[in-house]
Amino acid sequence: MAFEPLSSAHWAAMAFTALVAGTIIAFRTRLRKAAADRTARLGLASVLIASEVSLYVWYGFTGNWGLHALPFQLCTMTLWLSVAALLSGNPRLSEPVFFLGVLGALQAVVTPNLEETFPNFRYFHFFVAHAAIIGAGTYITAVAGYRPSSISAWRAWGWLNLLAVPAGIANAVTGENFMFLARKPDTASMLDLLAPWPWYVLQLEVIALALCLLLAGVVRLSDKGYGK
Repeated sequence: MAFEPLSSAHWAAMAFTALVAGTIIAFRTRLRKAAADRTARLGLASVLIASEVSLYVWYGFTGNWGLHALPFQLCTMTLWLSVAALLSGNPRLSEPVFFLGVLGALQAVVTPNLEETFPNFRYFHFFVAHAAIIGAGTYITAVAGYRPSSISAWRAWGWLNLLAVPAGIANAVTGENFMFLARKPDTASMLDLLAPWPWYVLQLEVIALALCLLLAGVVRLSDKGYGK
């Protein structure tokens, strides 16, 4: 069975993602205690690592290896940055994990570039991995105390362009479509609303910066309304 957008399987996955983020926010005070913080960080990092390792194991068992498995998709790169941020506590990684991780994974959850549906392994891998990436970004802010600003939104935009460099080089060498820089995805996505290639890449630059600034504003409004 092929994956269908807005099917019951899709709605269930989006609800699961919201539950992950909502649970972290709801229990943020308890998670700030030292023991709980260590356990939660290790747990989230373990889920992220296990999701990626299991994908490569699945590639091996099913013979689906290919150049597409190279780690140059935005969500793959933010997944490993999330692992590093959770395990190291390095505040410099907060910006790409929060802005790029949350925005990239959220777009993936809402408009998945996915062919397989429930109960295929790829369905579970795709949504668990992206929910965990969003969970990591949520944890960095709600629990660890990272407060995004307009300046940090600009720096995150700089991170996005930095990560696009190896992705673009990999596309030129392999003919793949990492970060969807070479062409729009085959499945329905928000990119369908934009201009043809290469102009949609320039439009994405503006949209990405606007979304980063918006996300920073949402956190500031949340702080004013509900506290940290």
